[in-house]
Amino acid sequence: MNWLPNRCTPPASGLEGHLLRLVPALATLRHYERAWLAKDLFAGLALTAVMIPAGMGYAEAAHLPAITGLYASIAALVAYAAFGPSRILVLGPDSALAALIASIVLPLAGAHPERAAMLAGMLAILSGALCIGVGLFRLGFVTDLLSKPIRQGYVNGVALTVLIGQAPKLLGFQVSGDNLLQEASGLFQGLMHGDVNPVALGIGAACLLLILGCKRWLPRVPGILVAVAGATVAVALLDLDRRAGVPVIGSLPQGLPVPRIPAVSLVDLCALLPGAVAVALISLADISVLSRIFAARGQYAVNRNQELIALGAANLAAGLLQGFPVTSSSSRTPVAEAAGARTQLTSVIAALSVAMLLLFAPALFRTLPNAALGAVVVAACLGLFEMRSVARLLRLRPSEFAQSMACFAGVALLGVIQGIFIAVALALLAFIWRAWRPYDAVLGRVDGLKGYHDIVRHPEARCIPGLVLFRWDAPLFFANAEIFRDHVLRAVSQASTPTRWVVIAAEPITDVDVTAAQTLAELHKALSECGIELCFAEMKGPVKDRLKRYGLVAALGADHLFPTIGVAVDEYLAQHKVEWRDWEDEAAAARRSE
Repeated sequence: MNWLPNRCTPPASGLEGHLLRLVPALATLRHYERAWLAKDLFAGLALTAVMIPAGMGYAEAAHLPAITGLYASIAALVAYAAFGPSRILVLGPDSALAALIASIVLPLAGAHPERAAMLAGMLAILSGALCIGVGLFRLGFVTDLLSKPIRQGYVNGVALTVLIGQAPKLLGFQVSGDNLLQEASGLFQGLMHGDVNPVALGIGAACLLLILGCKRWLPRVPGILVAVAGATVAVALLDLDRRAGVPVIGSLPQGLPVPRIPAVSLVDLCALLPGAVAVALISLADISVLSRIFAARGQYAVNRNQELIALGAANLAAGLLQGFPVTSSSSRTPVAEAAGARTQLTSVIAALSVAMLLLFAPALFRTLPNAALGAVVVAACLGLFEMRSVARLLRLRPSEFAQSMACFAGVALLGVIQGIFIAVALALLAFIWRAWRPYDAVLGRVDGLKGYHDIVRHPEARCIPGLVLFRWDAPLFFANAEIFRDHVLRAVSQASTPTRWVVIAAEPITDVDVTAAQTLAELHKALSECGIELCFAEMKGPVKDRLKRYGLVAALGADHLFPTIGVAVDEYLAQHKVEWRDWEDEAAAARRSE
């Protein structure tokens, strides 16, 4: 089996190595084998058949001219082929961004489609620059802000929004609206006023059934291509656009656009920036997940930061070529994989095929009905809904289910950007709450179990007289330091015997900030005044180093830091007379089990 060297692991040193890391396509060309050419060529043509209707459909879903979807596709495919570390990942317009782009651009553009296209191009450039910055500064961890429940809520909200927005196309009329409620109201009014075009409805329904049927029962048949091509030919042969009033795409501009920076004002630039952050977040999260999935299938690794740089380059290219923001495609990448793609040459061939059609045969799309493109987008949206996953969240983690539903409701009712930021804010608040009021426990010995255990969960546990073993399951920082002190003092006051030692089981404590260090010093002083010694066990090395810098180790005494709880218990038993003599045997058994 021929094995293509990893696109993201060229030579590690020297100018040549740096260039190969920055442009992985050069490494691919150096190791390209002639046997792969036929597979890449066939996969590129198969990808073209799916990409053209999908690109145009997602442009329409974003309320942009259909041609911009093809421009964005060409730019994204070529740019990612040059800079992307993944072998077969496909980038381009996608339903995950369509509603987001529309929600950002339409309020600024008003009723001017040319202005909307300009704003969408600048949005792509801004989001691309953000992605490149994230990749260069190795800040890919920001995508962790979009947890899986949030992404599920976002996807469900986007799917519903796009579905409602595309439904009028299937029915043969148009509606205008900036959010789901307005579009749903327009859809209802169109139905009530009898605006439905029966012929367009028949075309849209037939295309939708054909696409879904092929996906379900004939996965090897390109249902999208068959449906769109069949609808286009039927409209042309029967002259349905003129005789039945079926809305069509019309003639596309011939040729390719000249790369340029979209002309937008400084005011528009500032207005687009929050939307660009949202687009970048969604795109980064999508490509991070999808690239790892296909890398695992192909048994190779991808450089996460290079992936983000390539995504940024694709968006920059799409913006300069009069397109709009792009991301990784979970529907077209499997097409390339199933067609036998071996390298990113597949994407280059697809881009060249689309460019040739625009140069020499743009009239082929003249009779393409809007209903067919609507069916393409609706079919994609139906596959986006994640109802089972959300229902599973309700059973397993109600708090994360609430986050997912908040994101869904925010996206659907308030707007995509608002929904995303509401959900991220809720997730951060939930994290802060868990760190602010973490779980803590007083520990004791349980017969038949190794180690020391929470006496609340194990009421039969026995505590050592005069010794409080206290565990705190979070870092210590300014927000929870006072709570920590209060809970330690409460544990001392509730102990069944007068306390001589307090030992903090510190393994879960991964950090101590300056405020918490001051609180520890105050706690140490308060306990000392009562004749109680404060000790720590199992403290991690980096945390111990911080306590040394704070001067706490000197104040506590280095002999009050123990490697394990068992050693701390042994030392306590050695220094104090305990009524239960069998604790020495218990402690020895516990120490052996650690």
